[in-house]
Amino acid sequence: MKVTVFSGSHKGREGNTLIMVEEFLKGAEEAGAETENIILFEKKIRYCTGKFECWLKTPGECIIRDDMDDLRARFMASDIVVFAFPVYFDNVPSVMKVFIDRLLPLLLPHFEEDEQGKYRHSKRYEKYPKFVVISNAGLPGQTNFEVVSLYFKRLARTFHTELIAEIYRGEGEIFRGQKNIMLKPLIGKYKKLLRSAGKEIVETQTVSEKTIKDMEKPIVPPILYIKFGNEEWDRLRSEYQK
Repeated sequence: MKVTVFSGSHKGREGNTLIMVEEFLKGAEEAGAETENIILFEKKIRYCTGKFECWLKTPGECIIRDDMDDLRARFMASDIVVFAFPVYFDNVPSVMKVFIDRLLPLLLPHFEEDEQGKYRHSKRYEKYPKFVVISNAGLPGQTNFEVVSLYFKRLARTFHTELIAEIYRGEGEIFRGQKNIMLKPLIGKYKKLLRSAGKEIVETQTVSEKTIKDMEKPIVPPILYIKFGNEEWDRLRSEYQK
């Protein structure tokens, strides 16, 4: 089984998203999967021009020559594709959205009605990879992911596939405290859950309700996270204003 992560953080290899992805992939590898983590910020991906030339002039191929030629091939060669990103202003970061827009050649221009009476584009290929979402947000709570959850459910339907797991982590900035003597064991416990999720995805094509429920629990009480988070923002602002 091939599990490919497309990481869409503007911070590349420095962000909190990478911490989550690495632990998830450890579990997938333990279950025997071949894995790859592609950092989109390191790739040359130009904006879609919206002229539909990938449907009309060069069917199935984008006329823009950049790293998306290779990334689309890797996307289609995967059994499971993981979209990993931090939430920016209630949605995916721009680098992730540009990547998704450029997947358009993988579909056909024709319209069709699905089994639910909704409409989408027809598929160009017989089979598409299954989807997983991994995301974190700086704010505490699960409501931060309402928009992206709906978006990827619809995106999976658009690509004639399944969204088999959603892993959302509020309090994302807590990962910056990995070396803190009090936070280290709490973060370590959460990392073990991520590894379990990666293993379950490979073995069962899903993540158990128990694992999801445990992963969604606050790592620290939200009231404390907000208190120390606001104090950190005040400290940083004071440093910049010196």
